[in-house]
Order: sequence, then C-alpha cells, then structure tokens
Amino acid sequence: MVKNKHCANKDILKEDDFTKEDTWRIFRIMSEFVDGFEVLSKVGKAVSIFGSARTKPDTKFYKLAEEVAYHIAKAGFAVITGSGPGLMEAANKGARRGKGLSIGLNIHLPCEQKPNQYVDTVLGFRYFFVRKVMFVKYAKAFVILPGGFGTLDEFFEAITLIQTERIAKFPVILFNSQYWKPLLEWLKKTVYAHGNVDKNDLDIFILVDDPKEVALAIKKFYAQKS
Repeated sequence: MVKNKHCANKDILKEDDFTKEDTWRIFRIMSEFVDGFEVLSKVGKAVSIFGSARTKPDTKFYKLAEEVAYHIAKAGFAVITGSGPGLMEAANKGARRGKGLSIGLNIHLPCEQKPNQYVDTVLGFRYFFVRKVMFVKYAKAFVILPGGFGTLDEFFEAITLIQTERIAKFPVILFNSQYWKPLLEWLKKTVYAHGNVDKNDLDIFILVDDPKEVALAIKKFYAQKS
C-alpha cells in the first residue's frame, strides 16, 4: 500500500462502515466469495505472485519480476497478482508477454488502487480475508518477490497453513536470496534456535535466484507428485 496525503477516496471506509449492520455485512462478504469462486474456478492452473507496489519500472527487481512471470506463463500457468503497481504490474506484464492469462485481485483501499494496464481479468474486493482465500484456493504455487508488510503477510500465512496442514503442501518460492537472506537467517538463528518452529518447518519454502528456475521448481514439484 502506497501512502498518499491527497487521497480523493480517503473516506471510503467510513462511508461503507457496516460495523453497526453486521447482519447485512454478511451478504456483501458472501457476494465477494461467490464472484471470486465463479470467475477463478474457470482459470485452471495458476500461480499467485506477490511483491512490492512501490518498485519502479526502471529497477532491477521490476525487470526480474517480469521475467519470473514470463517463464511461469510459458510453462502453462495463469498469473494472479494483487493487480496494483510495482512488482504486481511487472508480473502481470510478464504473464501477458508469455501469452498467459493475467489476473488481478484488486483491493478497495482508502487511497484507491487502480488495476494495472496488464491485467486481463480483474476482481475487486473490499475484504482482505476474502481476497486471501482467492489467492490460496486457486494457486498451484506462491512466488514471493521482494516486498513489504503485505508481501510478508501472504508469505507467512501460506507457510502457516501448510505447517498446520490446513492446506496441502504446494511450492512457496522466495525469489532473490540477497533480499530474503536476512529474514531466513533470523528464522534459523532466532526462531528455530528458541524452539518455536521445527527444522522441517524451514523446508516448507525454497529460495530461488534465477527467473527460469522458478517455473522449473513448480513443474518439478508436480512432476514428483504424479
């Protein structure tokens, strides 16, 4: 989420506050689930890609993200992102270049986020938790590009669901070791060292540096399962 002091849509959450009408709020939540299931159930194989909305098009990470999505699309997968700018835009752009379906799950924010120009199919959500279900339910893999709180949130939620066996194991791929190495060191030297996770928990995800290797890792995972 990018901060914007001059946000024309800053009162959207106040205007749509359903906290005093919780019964009616359920219907809005249900409608988002129905719309999401209706559209995404027809997509087929897909990979959810997460990354920073703040990354500029002229940066190394943007270009790498585009390549990652390009190879994923060439491997026969649709690409799902949060539909925003930055690395989400790069992923949708790469998917389109690879002739794959490019999907965006947009979130309504106080500072409105518009879907990027490379999204072929867009779904809008008011509720983060409904949107999160869509990212997981229809994805054959998660690719975690360099990002901030939102990206970290998706990463940790995915590995928590796998750790607790609430969902079947699927590839969770951290891309770019230079960016993620400090976090992985902390997980090993602090979290694991204090006994707060098991050694096997650190094998739920993998680290990849080559854009081509991301698609290959996903294909290898499913080849071994067949």
